[in-house]
Amino acid sequence: MAETPIIQFNKVTQTYDGAGPVLNNVSFELERGKFYTLLGPSGCGKTTILRLIAGFIAPTQGDIFIKGKKVNHLPANERQVNTVFQDYALFPHLNVFENVAFGLRIKKVKGAEISRRVQEALEFVNLAGYEKREIAEMSGGQRQRVAIARAIVNDPEVILLDEPLSALDLKLRTEMQYELRELQQRLGKTFIFVTHDQEEALAMSDEIFVMNAGEIQQSGTPMDIYDEPINRFVADFIGESNIVEGEMAADYRVRFANKEFQCVDRGLNPNEKVEVVIRPEDLEITSVAQGKMEVVVDTQLFRGVHFEISTLDEVGNEWLVHSTKKAEVGARIGLDFEPEAIHVMRLNETEEAFDARLESYGAESHEK
Repeated sequence: MAETPIIQFNKVTQTYDGAGPVLNNVSFELERGKFYTLLGPSGCGKTTILRLIAGFIAPTQGDIFIKGKKVNHLPANERQVNTVFQDYALFPHLNVFENVAFGLRIKKVKGAEISRRVQEALEFVNLAGYEKREIAEMSGGQRQRVAIARAIVNDPEVILLDEPLSALDLKLRTEMQYELRELQQRLGKTFIFVTHDQEEALAMSDEIFVMNAGEIQQSGTPMDIYDEPINRFVADFIGESNIVEGEMAADYRVRFANKEFQCVDRGLNPNEKVEVVIRPEDLEITSVAQGKMEVVVDTQLFRGVHFEISTLDEVGNEWLVHSTKKAEVGARIGLDFEPEAIHVMRLNETEEAFDARLESYGAESHEK
């Protein structure tokens, strides 16, 4: 018997003051003990989902379930959910211990139990010994740990994180990505993390929900989302992509850039208009004679670990290449790539139809 989802949205729509929907007929299920990320640009609805789960607002339409129980109008303080906010929302007049203990005191937990649970939470986030430290004396990373300790001290089923890394510098942000992921695995709790940073989402998540304009465009593992984007928005939002127009010649054959190439896609109609995606790191610089395409080098930038090379093919398509090989601006070069590097996207395909098409010819066809 399948376990009841920890969180379930069933056709949830959210509007404010009669304006267009912030969320539009959104449905999904989340399993217990996984790290989920809601990823998308500002205004796509990801924070609204957190607010609905937390109980700060009620859905305009549809139903929300926590552990199988409908919670549309259940107050926030009666849900087994805690939120870590973008600004951490710590109390500056309270020390670390009292910030973490605040929720327990509200619940009238006894003093000895408060002390035990606060100590346990601080040890979990590597802040043992900081109990009497003032918040103003803490670094950005330490403040985030305090906010997380305050969230986990109540032993919630679900921890919501609303862009908690956005205020940190790049190095600390990277360190905290590792810490958050490790913490989630040690706790075994369900984490729901909101970000607009695709690299952050790819690094930390068990599953990603890519959102745009109040709808979930695609969901899946980081590798699923990166290797098999369902549409131009997802392909463009997750990593860097070369996206050009093409058409299917037949199963396993696609035409673009005035040539026909072998690919691994099938199940589309002959001569069907499609969009073709090839990631910059999957393009290899070679001689014109050995390449599958001939291009002219337009620009080149050194990015430290690779050269970022912009090229143009004979019909004017731009091809971005990430390579450890240097090229000369204005030179004619060849680009080589494997059939597996080509990803074909059907125009206006739904996620359900895409998944069904993928299943129809077996996942082995798309292994990279």
